[in-house]
Amino acid sequence: MKFVAFERAKQGTGASRRLRITGRTPGIVYGGENGQPQLIELDHNALFHAIKKEAFHSSILDMEVDGKTHKVLLRDLQMHPFKPLVLHVDFQRVDAKTRMHMKVPLHYVGQEESDAVKVDHCLVNHVMTELDVSCLPANLPEFIEVNLSGLVKGKSLHLKDITLPRGVASAKGGKDNPVLVSVVMPAAEASEANAEAAAAAAPADAKAGKAAPAAKAAPAAKAAPAAKK
Repeated sequence: MKFVAFERAKQGTGASRRLRITGRTPGIVYGGENGQPQLIELDHNALFHAIKKEAFHSSILDMEVDGKTHKVLLRDLQMHPFKPLVLHVDFQRVDAKTRMHMKVPLHYVGQEESDAVKVDHCLVNHVMTELDVSCLPANLPEFIEVNLSGLVKGKSLHLKDITLPRGVASAKGGKDNPVLVSVVMPAAEASEANAEAAAAAAPADAKAGKAAPAAKAAPAAKAAPAAKK
């Protein structure tokens, strides 16, 4: 995804305020060969439309400044508390040889074809909507597609149950196996299961209740002959 930015010379609260009045958004780009941040400004309307696209937040962007193109990532976006206004934007230059950490959206497909939904009418909850991954910039996916057509009742889908794209690894380093998708029984079936469990427990409770008075009655029977003497 490509966007155009312009260098800006002035910085500070007053300069940024004047810039916004003219329909521009102040920004900054970190990283690079010299390590010095670069001050930039962007057309606000173009930026506002761009941030509505998922790719702008999760993929490597081509930033054109003065006719030169730079590979960058969106790192921070400051919005006005109640107005549809972008106050400031931060980018980071990308080094092609350096592994990076990035949150990538998860796209779930095929759940309507699964036995859990089609046969057992279970509820499918998407516990995680994005995944923190580690990869080289060239391997960064725009999103990760997860096929849910194999879901069955009573079994959740964990991170280790899916195959990540080539060159992409979980940033957890394999030490964690979070639940991505949970499968929940329908409310009516869950209530029926609870009722059956309660009914099964009732005879055991009744039997225990009868045993207790019998144990207490035994000493009273022994005490009766002593009273006659």
